[in-house]
Amino acid sequence: MKRLGIFFGGITLLLAVLFGTRLWIQQAQATSSSEEAAGDTKQTLTIFNWGEYIDPELIAKFEQESGYHVIYSTFDSNEGMETKIKQGGTSYDLVFPSESIIPRMLENELLIPLDHQKIEGMEQLSSFLMNQSFDPNNQYSLPYFWGTLGLMVNTEQVDVKDVQRWDDLWHPRFKNKLLVIDGSRETMGISMQSMGISLNEKNREKVEATIEKLDTLRPNVQAVLTDEIKTLMIQGDAPIGLGYSGDAAYVMAENPAIKYVVPEDGGVIWTDNFAIPRTVKNLDGAYAFINFMLRTENAKQNAEYVGYATPHEGAKALLPKELTEDEVFYPSETALAQMEHYEYLGQETLELYNDLFLEWKMGL
Repeated sequence: MKRLGIFFGGITLLLAVLFGTRLWIQQAQATSSSEEAAGDTKQTLTIFNWGEYIDPELIAKFEQESGYHVIYSTFDSNEGMETKIKQGGTSYDLVFPSESIIPRMLENELLIPLDHQKIEGMEQLSSFLMNQSFDPNNQYSLPYFWGTLGLMVNTEQVDVKDVQRWDDLWHPRFKNKLLVIDGSRETMGISMQSMGISLNEKNREKVEATIEKLDTLRPNVQAVLTDEIKTLMIQGDAPIGLGYSGDAAYVMAENPAIKYVVPEDGGVIWTDNFAIPRTVKNLDGAYAFINFMLRTENAKQNAEYVGYATPHEGAKALLPKELTEDEVFYPSETALAQMEHYEYLGQETLELYNDLFLEWKMGL
């Protein structure tokens, strides 16, 4: 019995050793997998940007130079981007918000401050785009691209001289000939600036007055669209289309009959910006990418690909003079002085704009 006890005791001891060894191996494998996953996270840079808003060759170049793997996701509206950051399901490391949404993102603590000491090339950024009211001293953002809002005009169908002011769009000659953007700020802005009212007006009576004038534009509006405006203008299906300068550059390249006009009675200047969201996991990678994109040759290449105005003075100097001296895409200081930036209106006023604009659209 004693020997049998010893035998079974030996078996028990052996099983315990084997079980303990197996458990140790499983724990070691789990630790190794965890470390690998952490390593992968460190080597992955997750970017959230507007669609078709960077030269893919630059992403490949950055990956090759830095060793980071880039996950590039896109959004089609500031609001959609903001919602994704709030939800926090994806650890975005770098995001590109427009100036109008940045104050609200700061209110909701969705962005982290930039460490300017870690950024190389800031001195190359256009001074007139820096230190704006939406982000004093650029604590949270840096300009990525900028541009204007204006009119794409088919010169085979319309005399450009007839479209020099926003107010010209109300002329009966343009009945059913105008495409406008499906956005309250852009389309209501036409009416506002034609009346000498700020794009950032918060007074309810004045805002409602601009809608009343916009009501009288209805006979001239062919459609309210977004990206489809570019296609219709290229095909010659509409004489006049509201659009951003970068979109206009693309349309003009496809249809030489199109000319871009920034109306004299106002104008809009906007920026899209580098920013680091609170979801960041790879902070070093985010700074590495910003620095990479601020290198002169890369900023030039990106501007050539995207078609919007670059805020990088060194890159601008390398672009063709026929482009940079074209005041439609790089307005003069005098023209810039009369333009407004879109500002954050506050949730209550923004809802007023959106409600009034939706009601106006439904009446078309």
